[in-house]
Amino acid sequence: MSTPPTHRVALLFNANKIFDRDVIAGIASHLASTRAHWDVFLEEDFRLRLAGIEHWQGDGIIADFDDPSVAAALARSPLPVVAVGASYAAAADYPAGVPYVATDNARLVEVAYQHLVEAGLVRFAMFSLPASAGARWAQEREQAFCALLRRDNLATDIYRGHSTSAASWQDASEQQIAWLRALPKPIGIIAVTDARARQLLQGCSLAGIAVPEQVALVGIDNDPLAHMLARIPLTSVIQGGQEIGRRAARLLDQMLHGAHPGALRLLVPPAGINAQASSRHQPARHPHVMRARHFIRQYACQGIKTGQVADYVGISRSCLEAHFRQEQQCSVHDEILRFKLEAATSLLAAADANIAEVALRCGFTSVQYMHAVFKRELGCTPRAWQDRERRHGAASA
Repeated sequence: MSTPPTHRVALLFNANKIFDRDVIAGIASHLASTRAHWDVFLEEDFRLRLAGIEHWQGDGIIADFDDPSVAAALARSPLPVVAVGASYAAAADYPAGVPYVATDNARLVEVAYQHLVEAGLVRFAMFSLPASAGARWAQEREQAFCALLRRDNLATDIYRGHSTSAASWQDASEQQIAWLRALPKPIGIIAVTDARARQLLQGCSLAGIAVPEQVALVGIDNDPLAHMLARIPLTSVIQGGQEIGRRAARLLDQMLHGAHPGALRLLVPPAGINAQASSRHQPARHPHVMRARHFIRQYACQGIKTGQVADYVGISRSCLEAHFRQEQQCSVHDEILRFKLEAATSLLAAADANIAEVALRCGFTSVQYMHAVFKRELGCTPRAWQDRERRHGAASA
């Protein structure tokens, strides 16, 4: 039996970005499931090796075309090229003559918007990025947001703020807080990335704005790093990055064997939404309860007690307990425990989660105590819950 030919393929992506990493994972998935033999050229940040890429002696290239310098460099390449990047409302914004696999920006925003609508919100805003040639995808998401609100006869509010830098950090933070305070409440905010959403969570914390009672927040990317750094678990739309990678690899494979797709456009919808505490809008009637729940969401996993919550709110423990019993039909301790349990189940869903580490991170005094809480509240042990989630994930893959 003859051996399939080996092709030298360059993947021009920035592995520091979650979207690019997902695309690379999708390419790897395609290679693992087919007889394709590729020698892959991959840098952590290909932009360090971009000069002269048009003279690279390989067989094909898959590249992130959101960076204009990449599109310009590869316009001179004689090799088969598949472009990956954002979807654009105007056909002229796509590179000429290159097959393009795009994330569906309009659908990403629609999923986030619909999620906030279903939470009962009627006012909406967007936290975007300053306009730039390298972030046209953010402008496309703004346009999609405006189109949805025009359709529903609602007012639009878009705040772009500053690009992130050490020099502008303090001013940017103060201006974000001023914008947040000026918004009518309650309101749902869509951030164009998880990184921008995490900045707003910090702003809300500094300003004493309750999330999600006053501001319900949704990001885009489902970036694990942003989630780990956020005090309140962040809701995020999951891009279809891996499916984009699979489709791009399949296209290049066909081109390496003589296919000529021309200016083909493939649009990939989001993979879903990871709904977490930042968008679970349940209006609290009493301001003391709203303030207490905001504090609990941020610090439950640090082992706080009912007395500390009452001190933060500024009322007696017995008075706070009475408000909780009336409005939440539970005690303050129950609310703290519920949030710790929610955090633990989220962490246990990760493939490499260690039960002892999860217990420590979620503020349980011991593994045995977490075991008892799981048995009482969920009817199973942490290990059994984790195994069940893994089986469910494998069945859905």
